[in-house]
Amino acid sequence: MKLRIVPIALTVVLSSVVLFGGWFLYQKLAVQSPLHQIVSTYDGVKNAHIDIKQDTVNLKLDLEPDTNLQGLVQKIQQEGTSVIGSKELKIDVEDHSSEELNEWWDRAMLSVAEAMDNRQYTGIQTSLEQLAQASPHLQAKASIDDKNVYVSLSDGKSAKFIILPRQGGQMGVWNHV
Repeated sequence: MKLRIVPIALTVVLSSVVLFGGWFLYQKLAVQSPLHQIVSTYDGVKNAHIDIKQDTVNLKLDLEPDTNLQGLVQKIQQEGTSVIGSKELKIDVEDHSSEELNEWWDRAMLSVAEAMDNRQYTGIQTSLEQLAQASPHLQAKASIDDKNVYVSLSDGKSAKFIILPRQGGQMGVWNHV
C-alpha cells in the first residue's frame, strides 16, 4: 500500500481551512456581531472594539463627553447575556481628558478613595459637587450599581470616565498584618 502525500496534505489543509474558517465566522457573526450591535446603537458611543476570550469579554470604548456609562453597562449586561454568559466583562474607556480634568481628578481622588474605602458611596457625589463648585464649567457625576461606581467628568469638550470596583482587593503590602 502506497500512501500518496499530495492528496493527504490537501485533505488536511482543506479540513483545517473549513474548521477554522467556520469557527472564525461563528465568532464574528454569532458572538461579536450581536454584542457590537448592542454597544454601537447606544447613544454616545463613537466606536467600540470587542475582544471575546474564553473567560472574559473585553470592551474598548470611545465615548462622547455626555455618555451615561452606567446606562451603557446595564444595557450590555441585560441585552448581552446570551453572548457574555458567565464571562467577566472588562471595560476600558478611551481617555479623552484634558489637562484641567486630570488635575481636577487628582484633587478629587483623595476624598473619593476615602469614601470608597469607608463604603460611604454618597460621599463621592458630595465631594465631587463641592470640588466642581470651584470650576463652574466642569460637570461631575457619580452613579453606582451592584459592582461598580461610575465617575464622569466633563468640561463640554473633553471627558474622563472612571470605573471604580466596589469590591476592591486587599493591597499586597497589608497582607502580612
